[in-house]
Amino acid sequence: MVNIHLAPEHLLYIINHAKDEILLVDDDLLPIIEEIYISLIDHGMRIINENGEVPWDGKTMGELMIRGPWVADEYYEDERTADAFRDGWLYTGDIAVRTPQGYIKITDRTKDLIKSGGEWISSVDLENALMTHDAVFEAAVIAVPHPKWQERPLACVVTHEKPADEAALKAQLLAYLEQDFAKWWLPDDVLFLDEIPKTSVGKFLKAKLRDEINEYI
Repeated sequence: MVNIHLAPEHLLYIINHAKDEILLVDDDLLPIIEEIYISLIDHGMRIINENGEVPWDGKTMGELMIRGPWVADEYYEDERTADAFRDGWLYTGDIAVRTPQGYIKITDRTKDLIKSGGEWISSVDLENALMTHDAVFEAAVIAVPHPKWQERPLACVVTHEKPADEAALKAQLLAYLEQDFAKWWLPDDVLFLDEIPKTSVGKFLKAKLRDEINEYI
């Protein structure tokens, strides 16, 4: 028996509404299921950036586009329709990469992506890494303007306990990130906050967070 978790993230999310996982009795069916998923991606999903369709390297980011009979044609009485629905494609606002095996991984949202010196930095990847550090309770990474690089990442961190030495912890967190990320991905600064603004369901309100740190910017 095999647990299937290999669908693209969007499809897996839809499947999870009905059931947490799909179980197959025969291991031999796995390649068939994979082929169906890849075929669906090839015909109904694309990831593009300013250079066109992204390579299958699991690293190059672009915006996820989808189309198909199950996709809506417009947002009801919403001015966002003109920008989101173009040439038969829905521009989802999700930033994604495509793995060498053909699977799709969502890495950020277009509104939260950090564009620095012509390169893209995923705020979500940095947040997830920071929140694996023992001292960090939660972290949100946002873009701040930069005169040379257009934007740079700023890490906003809530710790489990108030740090005795913020400068030392900041250096420790940046060194921690440097183990997994290129130096140009590292936040230019780390701000220690009492809390990060959230929606009623616990999602970060990054627009409000950006407003709250205007003095820093």
